[in-house]
Amino acid sequence: MKKLFKPYNKGPLQLKNHVVMAPMTRSRAINNIPNQLMATYYQQRSGAGLIVTEGTSPSPEGLGYPRIPGIFNDAQVEGWKLVTEAVHEGGSKIFLQLMHTGRIAHSSNLPEGYHVVGLSTVKATGEIYTDTGMLEYSAPTALDKEGIDRIVNDHVKAAENAIAAGFDGVELHGAHGYLLEQSLNPHINNRTDNYSGSTENRSRLTLEIVQKIVASIGADKVGLRISPFLTSNDMPAYEEAEVHETYVHLARKVNQLGIAYLHISNNPGIPEKTHQDIRKSFANTIIYCNGFTAETAEAKLQEESADLVAFGRSFLANPDFMRRIEKNAPLNEPDYNTLYTPGEEGYTDYPELN
Repeated sequence: MKKLFKPYNKGPLQLKNHVVMAPMTRSRAINNIPNQLMATYYQQRSGAGLIVTEGTSPSPEGLGYPRIPGIFNDAQVEGWKLVTEAVHEGGSKIFLQLMHTGRIAHSSNLPEGYHVVGLSTVKATGEIYTDTGMLEYSAPTALDKEGIDRIVNDHVKAAENAIAAGFDGVELHGAHGYLLEQSLNPHINNRTDNYSGSTENRSRLTLEIVQKIVASIGADKVGLRISPFLTSNDMPAYEEAEVHETYVHLARKVNQLGIAYLHISNNPGIPEKTHQDIRKSFANTIIYCNGFTAETAEAKLQEESADLVAFGRSFLANPDFMRRIEKNAPLNEPDYNTLYTPGEEGYTDYPELN
């Protein structure tokens, strides 16, 4: 039997196979509250050993996109219970991805009375989806120390809410140009306090949040997603040795905290040395994601550079993805026009094998 299909047992992760469904924003949470339609979507995809949900905001000011879910009020906790119960019925584990969008946001996507915040006032270049069309990113207000403390506490409370909603754990989104990665990048984080400057200072926000969540819900229920050398969402590149040092430092520190996994968003720009040094620095599970086929994922598992492999678009368009790759059946193609629209179309209506 291929490794993809075999059970995975390492530390706190006891999974029915080596496959992870990657987090993907789908914008179906009306009024930012998870619902029965979302429960159906995730249950359809419970062939994965582990599901990581779409990015979910720990606070109102982190809701940078339209109709993304939150985990900061009672209605959201109750809505997420529909999802966790459905996924557990399917025999999968499910982690909630905590995503504060920071400056990658537009004010019209936020609840009334909230504004876009960031580590600094550096505005992102480009446009973001809103329900009235594509608009330029809003200029962020720089967080003061009180604001940073609030961000940390919001993440901890959100993690506690996730456990109350039945999740097996939380994944911190430290990738793809959102708030935590903004704090790591010296071109975006130009503060003059102890949250900027050195590698240690730029890592401080992420590590404070990890440390306090671990203290609250346990290290076995925490993962961290990173995307070294990726420049999506207007993340300026910086010096290779500094990027390498930043992510190896993070890996060492979260390893000391004993978290369940590191989830690496793979890209061709990551040097082999960075891959190797992260692997040496982190003892628990490493998940790789981005661009894998069933064949390349199996090869990645066989060479043991990854413990688990995550698939995104393949699960998006193929609720029965595991059955399809087991039978070597053709895959549905995603409908990119319905990625972020409300409703069932392009969400729960993809055909399954007979």
